[in-house]
Amino acid sequence: MSTARTADVVITGIGTAVRGLDGPAALFGPLPAGHRSAADPVSRLTGRGLRYKDRATKLAMAAAKDALRAAELVDAAGELTVSGEATGVVASTNYGNADTVCETVRTIAESTYLATSPMLLPATSSNVVASWLAITHGLRGANLTLCNGPTSGLDAVNWARLLIAAGRVERVLVAGVEPDNPAVRHVTDAAEASDHEAYGEFGAPVLFDGAVALVVESPSSAHARGVRPLAAIGPYARRGDHAEAVAEVRALRPGPVGLWCVPEHPEGVRAPAPALGAAAGSAPVHDLSALFGPSSGALGVLQCAAAAVWLDTGPGDGEVALVSAGTGDAGGDDAGAALILTAPGAVAAVAAAPRPAGGVR
Repeated sequence: MSTARTADVVITGIGTAVRGLDGPAALFGPLPAGHRSAADPVSRLTGRGLRYKDRATKLAMAAAKDALRAAELVDAAGELTVSGEATGVVASTNYGNADTVCETVRTIAESTYLATSPMLLPATSSNVVASWLAITHGLRGANLTLCNGPTSGLDAVNWARLLIAAGRVERVLVAGVEPDNPAVRHVTDAAEASDHEAYGEFGAPVLFDGAVALVVESPSSAHARGVRPLAAIGPYARRGDHAEAVAEVRALRPGPVGLWCVPEHPEGVRAPAPALGAAAGSAPVHDLSALFGPSSGALGVLQCAAAAVWLDTGPGDGEVALVSAGTGDAGGDDAGAALILTAPGAVAAVAAAPRPAGGVR
């Protein structure tokens, strides 16, 4: 996919569903000790119909609920307050329903298709997460799921921007989710929790288990609703070489990089390496994979959420946030992607309506 040169869009809401993570503001620290015994974010969901949903779907639903509330798109009862036709969903997950698929395949192999459940078969679709988010909240705009390897999360954010720029929708709920379960550990060759609870100096889990959701909308939509954005999403590029993608977005949106969310890479590098793109200079590095575990399709959305939190707290003069995923040729991935986020004041026609104390909710 080539560089997106469409108008900027803004982030107006963030939601997280990660065990031990107390909301978006905690995206800059490691998970607390004993986080695996913390309350499961899925427990925040209530009502009927949860029995046949996989863990990835339920995690995404928990994060989406908070993001929609933070963006003031739902009322106290959780009902949508804007046009459902003008609101879309883009989800990113590479392993989301692997457990359902593996269980179904095993059942067919052992007992033929006659033993499969009519309630579970629809959940074998790769679009199940985005579909349930849309059904739950009445979001009847464009509905997409990306399963695109390491760059999937950033690709999803860019597709949300493209849908808005093309006039298909006014706003998009973007969700990035990956579950940690035996099926995902099997396909990723990850160790079982009992064998290897954590890795690295930060005690991050073997695999990320959670979801993050963003509400992305046009500046005019945010202005009309009187909502002050947290951040603006700028240029995006996806290239075969990670450094090339970084250099391209930096050329399109220059300025000092005050935060760089780096890709997952085998060495766990905590500082900029030449292969990751010299165009970022000596920018402060934030490695979310080292903090929360390898995040696959959720990483890019997680990075954008962290960047929005940072931008909402007041960066230095003219500073931008750089997020990048996939190492491209340098690390053996098929591609690298990069995206620039800026303070929302840089986007014209965005209202500066006050937000509740604390900014990020």
